[in-house]
Amino acid sequence: MRSKAQNSINLKPLIILFSCFLFLLVLKLGSNYSSNIQNLQSKYINFTAPCHKIPPSLAEALVHYASTNITPQQTYQELQITLRVLEQKSPTNFLIFGLGYDSLMWSMLNYGGKTIFLEESDAWMQDVKKQIPSIEAFHVTYNTKVTEAVQLLHLGKEENCKVVTDPRSSKCHLAIKTFPDEVYNTEWDVIMIDAPTGYKAELPGRMTAIYTAGLLARNKRFGDTDIFVHDIDRWVENKFSMDFLCEGYWKEEVGRIRHFTIPSHRGGVERPFCP
Repeated sequence: MRSKAQNSINLKPLIILFSCFLFLLVLKLGSNYSSNIQNLQSKYINFTAPCHKIPPSLAEALVHYASTNITPQQTYQELQITLRVLEQKSPTNFLIFGLGYDSLMWSMLNYGGKTIFLEESDAWMQDVKKQIPSIEAFHVTYNTKVTEAVQLLHLGKEENCKVVTDPRSSKCHLAIKTFPDEVYNTEWDVIMIDAPTGYKAELPGRMTAIYTAGLLARNKRFGDTDIFVHDIDRWVENKFSMDFLCEGYWKEEVGRIRHFTIPSHRGGVERPFCP
């Protein structure tokens, strides 16, 4: 999720969109708060109370993006797909593979929810945490290389890889078992895959990240999980997302981002790995 060669976009529409979302969020929180008040007059008085001051984390985000001249990882049109889902689901559980210049934005768009980042570079993660102390991120490692993608694709066709279970107990070669326990113990509602790096042959690639994200979604006790895969113009992201997140669960794509909605495969309902 670290910055590479990207399309340049104007940050102003993004900042305006982000500010409007925060304004609507504060109104929503205020409305929910006031609905519990019996008396109409006291309801009106208390409605304004939560709006006197925005939370420090939201203020931090606004200042950060208003004062930066950095190009986000995704284009404005690509961001819109995830934003629409977060508008419906937030506050929610949001897992993101990769840390980038847009990480604070994702945390704040899921304000009140749980947002965790998984980053392959410890040095980069520490640098981001110094700039944005409120970010919750874990350093993780991957034991693959892009050059192994074809072999891993074949291994992923084995019957062991079609068994829905906790990744830690999976016998599939693509299942990642070394993430922090919090990743496996949380029911994720939204997952963004924008890491690990994969633009060179010797880099880890996203083969196992894509498969593991799909397994986490299927092993969820109930409900759907929205999964977004970035950089689908590359062979690994395109092929592995269609094969392991499944074309039947594919919802839409814009630019270089693809959106899947995967239902729970638990709860007594028999489902094939891919519909």
